[in-house]
Parts: sequence; C-alpha cells; structure tokens
Amino acid sequence: MSRATDIVIVGGGPVGAVQGALFARSTAFKDSKIILLERELPLDTESFDAKTELRVFALSRASERICRAADVWAALEALPGATCAYQRMHVWPADSVPRGAGSLTFDAAELGEPDLGHIVANGALQRAALAALRRAGGIVQPSTVRDLVFEADGVRVVTDAGDWRAALVIGADGGRSVVRRCAGLGAEQQDYAQQGVVATLQSERPHEHTAWQRFLGDGTLALLPLAERRVSLVWSVASARAADLLRLAPAEFSQQVTAASDGVLGALTLASERRAFPLRRVQAPEYVKERCALVGDAAHIVHPLAGQGVNLGLLDAAALLDSLEDGAAAGEPPGSLRVLRRYERWRKGENSAMGYALDLFNRHLAFGDGAVGRLARQGLDWVGRAPTLRRGFAARALGLEGELPRAVSRVGRS
Repeated sequence: MSRATDIVIVGGGPVGAVQGALFARSTAFKDSKIILLERELPLDTESFDAKTELRVFALSRASERICRAADVWAALEALPGATCAYQRMHVWPADSVPRGAGSLTFDAAELGEPDLGHIVANGALQRAALAALRRAGGIVQPSTVRDLVFEADGVRVVTDAGDWRAALVIGADGGRSVVRRCAGLGAEQQDYAQQGVVATLQSERPHEHTAWQRFLGDGTLALLPLAERRVSLVWSVASARAADLLRLAPAEFSQQVTAASDGVLGALTLASERRAFPLRRVQAPEYVKERCALVGDAAHIVHPLAGQGVNLGLLDAAALLDSLEDGAAAGEPPGSLRVLRRYERWRKGENSAMGYALDLFNRHLAFGDGAVGRLARQGLDWVGRAPTLRRGFAARALGLEGELPRAVSRVGRS
C-alpha cells in the first residue's frame, strides 16, 4: 500500500531542505503534507564542528533572504563558526599582483551593503534547514528512492522503506539525480577535465573579511574567509595536477598553495585533510514534466569559480514556490504542467546564462592564453576601472538583479 502525501522532496541537501521549509511555511500549502526523503541524513546540530567542514558556500544576499524566509538563518548564525561575512572580493590574474594594475575589487561599501555575502559551511546550512522543515511540520525520512511511477492522478515514489503517493515530486537530489533519470528528463553534460581541490588553511595574515581569487593561467585559486584566521581553499586545476597536489606532503602542499596565492595572506598552512571533486557542467534540457520538477544540481551544475551553484539552487527553490503559490491562487493543482512550465521558463534562462558566462571565465581567464586570454584579462582591468560596471557585476553577484522571487524581494535589507 502507498502512503498518501501532497509533496515529496527527494534530496535533503541544503537546496532540498530549504525548499521543504519554504513549502511547509507557505500559507498556500498550510494544509499540505510535505515529506522530504534523504538517503544519508546528518546528525543533529550539536554534532556540527566548523573546523572539520571542507565544503563551504559563498551565500549571496538573495540566498540569505531566502534562508530568512524559510526560518533557517537565525539557527545558522547560532552555530559557532558556521558563517563568516565578507565585505570585499578581490580578483587578480597571474601576470598581475594583488591590488595592482589589472586587478579587480568589489566592495560592499560601494553598494551601500553591510557585506557581499557569507561563507557558510555546508553541514551547518543543511542541519539548520532540516530543523526548520521539521519545526514547520514537515516530515524528514531516511530512505533511498528506487523509482517513480507516474499515474493518472498522482506519482508513486518507490523507496526502500515503502511507497509514497503524491501530487508532486521535486528532485533536489544532485547531479546524478535519480528523480531526473526516473522521470526521463535527461541531462546535457560537459566534463571540464578539471578537479576542485578543497582544504582548510591557516593564514599568517588576517584575511580582512575578503574573498581572494587568482586566475592562474592553469586554473583558479580561491581563498574564502572563515573564523579564527582560517580560510577555505578551492583550487580548480587540471585533473592530473589535482592528483599531484593530493599526493604532496602537507608542508610541500602548504608551500605550493602559498606560492599560487602570490603570498597575499602570507604563509598558508594546511589545517585539514584535502579532497578533490570533478568539475563538470550539467544542464537538464527540461526541468519539469507533469507532477515533477527539478531544482538545484539536479537541473544544472555550473563551474564553481564564482561560487554561484547553491545560490542558483536556492533561487530555484524560491521561484518554484512562487509559481506553485500563484497556481494555487488560480485553483490549479501543484503538479499541473502549466504551472510547472512557468517555473521552468523563469529559471532555465537565468541558469543557462550564468553557466555560459562561467564557462567563458574558466576558458579565457582561468586557463586562457594567447590573444583571447589577453583580451579577457584586459576586460577584467576595464571593469576594475569603471565604477558603473563594477557595481553592476557586484549587484548581480548579490543576486539582487533580474526577476526575483518574492522571498528575495519582500524581505528588507539586513
């Protein structure tokens, strides 16, 4: 026998958990039963240790507002070391020096903002969002989805812990989405033949609440500010180079990352284990079908050099809620293809444009050489010298440009 519910969310990472909390708090769905299914649930918030977290996100202002709307932000800030605001972002190419000619700095003060965003630990965001979903009356269940069966009046979600029958299933289950596969939605993929090496480093000098990024010619190195003079490293390089970096002794690795950063924070010392993950671009040609929608990495994966992946996913979550709330006001059921297509048209164009832009940055700034690479570096210098262009890029990075979900536009400035 299938158990009846209204909305099933598959995937309990940050995007899926925030999606569930948004639905559970929506007045349009106050009488709906929201179920989130996740194969590997984290332990409770008391088990969180910021110093062991290797995966972090650079959450934009838009993402912060979505988290506030989902009742996630206060709990997130209460976790020691889980967040670190940054006021500036400094970018420079390998043939320049930090703060020298050809570099580019975005400053929150120039925009009248308190900060450009927050560096947030993945585990903290996931735990806070799952707790918010539970507080709002949603159900979180550990289980693995095996199949989807689309029927005339619903969709049956087949799991290892029994079946659920719902009006709508939402795939928030990552780049290898089972929901996407079972729904027959497919994906276009591009392998960058690169890996992202991540680690936590201790810096000799204060990070100045600045996100530092250097285009190296053979990759991109980012140093993201954390608490206690620590920084999170995201070093995107060719796969063979990544394997070499992982094999280095800690002292030699520390020397190489210090040299690659141009010594901008003085000596950098490895303070954690190292990991690497493959980099690829993924785009689902269709985000929806009747009774099914994809959000976050299940719909799209972009290059991490600008830290936009989770921000795009949270905008998906808020936009899907808006589309379904508008549909409910018009008397349409949540699984209606007409309602879901509105969401797809809204978010697919925005996500595709960002993915294409990051692809160009990776190709011509991070790995570019020759005439096109020189032109791209000159463009970086032009943006740095033009306040109007600089503010425009910064506003886009904050997530405050374009068609915004209500969760972003109705929450006042923090």
